[in-house]
Formats: sequence, C-alpha cells, structure tokens
Amino acid sequence: MANEAKPLVKCSVSNCHYWGEQNVCKAEMIMIEIDRHAHMKLNEEYGAEAYTNDHQDVADKSSETCCLTFKPRA
Repeated sequence: MANEAKPLVKCSVSNCHYWGEQNVCKAEMIMIEIDRHAHMKLNEEYGAEAYTNDHQDVADKSSETCCLTFKPRA
C-alpha cells in the first residue's frame, strides 16, 4: 500500500489523533461507515479489516455516513 497515492482528506474534528494542520487527515487508512453502524465496536483505527473488506452498504447521501477512523488525541 506504500506506493498507492492517497487522496487528500479534509476533516474539521480537531481533537482527533489523525487531525493535521489546515484540517488535513493524516491517517494511513480511512474507514467510513453508514450511520446505522456508527456504534459498532471496531476499535477505531480500522480495527476489523475482515469486516471492512467484505462488508458493503449503500448510502443515499453523504450525511448518512460517518468516519470510524476517529481516535481521540492523547
């Protein structure tokens, strides 16, 4: 994965461990899920890769999604 280009991800959640200057996300991988799964326990940091590789859902609009990569700043 080191050779793959990473998209620029902007995020306004400044208390996240991965938040960087100018609202740029510094995470190596981003996990986005639909809101109805928002409370699943995936140990943030994209902890359930088997789940993320096989699991698929559909969202009708972006407001139905959330970022599961969030990790509070220590």
